[in-house]
Amino acid sequence: MSPTAASGFFFFLLSVSGTVSLHLPSLYLKRDELVQGQYDWGVTYTSTQICGIKGSTVDIHCYYTYPSKVNKQVINVQKTLWFTKGNNNEPVDLRTDSDYIGRVTYQCVDKACTLKITDLRQRDSAVYKFRFITNHPDGKYTVEPGVTLSVTDLQLQVIRSTVQQDSTRAELKCQSTCPPHHTTYIWYKNGQIQGQTSSSSVDLYISPADRVFCAVKGHEKFPSPSVYLPNLPSVSVSPSEIVEGSSVTLTCSSDANPAAKYIWYKSDTHLKSIHEEPQFVFRSIKSSDSGQYYCEAGNTLGTSRSESVSIDVRYPPNLPSVSVSPSEIVEGSSVTLTCSSDANPAAKYTWYKENQTLYEGPKGIYLFSVSSDDRGLYHCMSVNKHGQINSSVVFLNVQCK
Repeated sequence: MSPTAASGFFFFLLSVSGTVSLHLPSLYLKRDELVQGQYDWGVTYTSTQICGIKGSTVDIHCYYTYPSKVNKQVINVQKTLWFTKGNNNEPVDLRTDSDYIGRVTYQCVDKACTLKITDLRQRDSAVYKFRFITNHPDGKYTVEPGVTLSVTDLQLQVIRSTVQQDSTRAELKCQSTCPPHHTTYIWYKNGQIQGQTSSSSVDLYISPADRVFCAVKGHEKFPSPSVYLPNLPSVSVSPSEIVEGSSVTLTCSSDANPAAKYIWYKSDTHLKSIHEEPQFVFRSIKSSDSGQYYCEAGNTLGTSRSESVSIDVRYPPNLPSVSVSPSEIVEGSSVTLTCSSDANPAAKYTWYKENQTLYEGPKGIYLFSVSSDDRGLYHCMSVNKHGQINSSVVFLNVQCK
């Protein structure tokens, strides 16, 4: 039999806030003719919710009852067990469960049974159920819903802080969702004990290189994570070659606890604040976005500023401008054709008369002595690895002497 309505059993749950407990009235057989002596079967868990700190020990208690006889058969308990895995028909005894080997013990005396779990681990968070088995063919009992165990870590919280020139004065609180009672807290800075308190709060001065954490006395092997100021932030740029119009991401990262928030700057001018996000993204970067960038990482304990990184936006040549000097050209005189175009990297230039190449080189200046045969249409082309563009056409009118 199992304690369900389908098998003829009923039970009721009562949960009381504060010290939470579960009272399960006895489970009664409808077939009264089968029961002699004590008329109840049941299990009572003393708490429905239990919490424990990682590394500590927890006790889970229950009481159970059963009739002294059924159909003149004397009832004896043959086995008691606790389990989290399997079902009511085939439970896995915690003493044989590989996750608990060496960490669980039962103490069962006079219809009371206590499960003790040592060296709590977060994976121990589960629902624990008690089962007793008697010599009666149907005398196997497990009561739902069981006891829920929650295992949590210690956390060190910064309650308030005052940032000073060389250090930060901080009020810290060592806490857990399962606060221990009547315990002593040990406070550490850079691995060295700073003191012990009965209070979960303390005031400390924290320098940029300090690491502060807490532990509960007796469980020093399971301290809280350290709190500390942000380390020197590192900045990365992606992609490594930046072309105008592309998407560019600046990423700032800094190890800090509490986690850092980030602010980006360009050439000492406040650029943008990205709360809890370390990235600044240019969806379509422009040449005017070139410059020096740095980020600042900050948490409640202080701030740290990165070194600057240079953003050099590459782009194809703009429309070249051309000029002819002098403005009046006489046969036999010297003429200078000039072509210039803004580009990154710098453009190379080619001068053409009609479709004939006259000059190629890094400078857009072409100097020559003219004759009447040089009269005609001229243009230049500027080119770099990102593109090329032709100038407008100029007419060279050579006058006879």
